[in-house]
Amino acid sequence: MTNIMARPDGNPYFFAQHQHSPGFDPESRQHQSSPREWYSSNLQTHSPVSVGARDEICNVYASSSQNPADSTQSWAKALLLDCARAIAEKDTSRVQSIMWILNESASPYGDSDQRLMSYFVQALVCKITDTGSRCHRSLTSAAEKTYSFESMRNMILNFQNASPWTTFGHVAANGALLETMEGESKIHIIDISSTLCTQWPTFLEALATRTDITPHLRLTCIVISPEEAALRVMKQVMNRIDRFARLMGVPFESTVIHKPHLETLDLDELNLREGEALAVNCVQTLHHISECVAAEEQYSPRDRILSTFRSAKPKILSIVEDEANMISPDFLGCFREALRFYSLLFESLEESFPRASNERLMLERNCARKLVNMLSFDATESTERQEKGIHWDYRLRKVGFEPVSFSHDVVDDVQALLKRYKKGWGLDITDARLYLTWKEQAVICSTTWKLITTPSY
Repeated sequence: MTNIMARPDGNPYFFAQHQHSPGFDPESRQHQSSPREWYSSNLQTHSPVSVGARDEICNVYASSSQNPADSTQSWAKALLLDCARAIAEKDTSRVQSIMWILNESASPYGDSDQRLMSYFVQALVCKITDTGSRCHRSLTSAAEKTYSFESMRNMILNFQNASPWTTFGHVAANGALLETMEGESKIHIIDISSTLCTQWPTFLEALATRTDITPHLRLTCIVISPEEAALRVMKQVMNRIDRFARLMGVPFESTVIHKPHLETLDLDELNLREGEALAVNCVQTLHHISECVAAEEQYSPRDRILSTFRSAKPKILSIVEDEANMISPDFLGCFREALRFYSLLFESLEESFPRASNERLMLERNCARKLVNMLSFDATESTERQEKGIHWDYRLRKVGFEPVSFSHDVVDDVQALLKRYKKGWGLDITDARLYLTWKEQAVICSTTWKLITTPSY
């Protein structure tokens, strides 16, 4: 089955490169008809697969909705899911048939469904041809060439202006941190996040306007990306944070630590000091640490890093993660969840950015790398292993933390934030967890934790 997607010239990425049949006009398809309408009308003349398989697929999907008002999204997701099911069942003929339709319908420059198909097709091809590692290295290398302070700043800030995807967690975490650190004269925050310290200017401003004495803040940022470019950019960011702190009149000290294998973090590297109130802040990074337990080990790397956090004895631990379950050992189950989650993300980007936006393209290409990692890597090698909030609850309680509910003031701040954005975003509160929702489906979970005295771990 490993050769079914290969071209005669040996290129295994045929279906990921959008090679179109003669007479096929991608621009016309993008603007004049949906993929479902396009393939229904063009399948007879362009398909290289058998008539029986072709007609079967055409009939199933063309008749999946008799309502012309139905969106292409349901069709695109159904087709992708059927392709994944055929791969899981090793149905080579059906995989070929569906892949051809997907490739002809997909475009990284089309609407949200066409873009979604484009990047999922790429991940599926890597799965089929066992080329995930090679493809991921190539994609990462290409991204690193354009990775700079300016490009990352523009992407993050434009994303935050258009969507609360990251600012939701910032506001929730900052509110809890400020309340917990009330009255402290020395604060040390260990920041492990993927948002280039954009969380901290408003935090510094809040410290500067406190009615009591402005505390001394020490910020230790841990960069977990293996690329040297990420470390270089973070140092540039930290220089700007340092200047902003001086402008705000906040006594400030910063350190940047490069730790691609976060699970090996040692407390000595953090330079913990007596008299400092410690906080650990993790924003969409902990899922990069494996949850798999090695044969000779008792605990997973994910549990070990949480145990390390507990040993540091923080006054508060803040965690913001995607609300998704990507750790299923079943390929089809993992694919279904990835399709659900990234459909929501791509739809939100469609409503937040123009199609020609460079920042949108950067965000979606980042998703492409994640999908290749998630769907084509072995579980023990993948670094995209999201868990839902309730699963994080179990892990954190096991190592010795208990949840802290967000105050009414913090909830009010989050609700005020969401009013700044387009309709569709919402807030859901379950137990001590805050969820960012997009069209009533949870996409981000924010929680805060404190130590308990008798852990079971």
